[in-house]
Amino acid sequence: MTSAIDRRHVGARLSETAIYNGTVYLAGQIPENNPGADIVTQTQEVLGHIDRLLGEAGSSKASILQCQIYLTDISEIGQMNSVWDAWVAPGHTPPRATVQSTLGNPDYKIEVVVVAAVEKA
Repeated sequence: MTSAIDRRHVGARLSETAIYNGTVYLAGQIPENNPGADIVTQTQEVLGHIDRLLGEAGSSKASILQCQIYLTDISEIGQMNSVWDAWVAPGHTPPRATVQSTLGNPDYKIEVVVVAAVEKA
């Protein structure tokens, strides 16, 4: 028997979260409240979105299974990593890829995609 897909914050184009079979899939999280801000501010906002969405799904940053980070300027990876390193759960650093990419909005410097395990039902 397969479980149903639980989609949350469903919009016309995407859902912010999909939960299936004990796994949480987040849409790419962007700095929608701070477009044009520096990479530190945008990274803090995006990680806050991830915390909120994982919490709503019964998960947390300690249960991230995979993370993909897209930066518009890879030279800002050090500044982004300073925020990441302060945020990530010690002993639970997930597999991660960080690449330079053009994002859909030129005011966004970062987008982060996360897959995590559900911790509780």
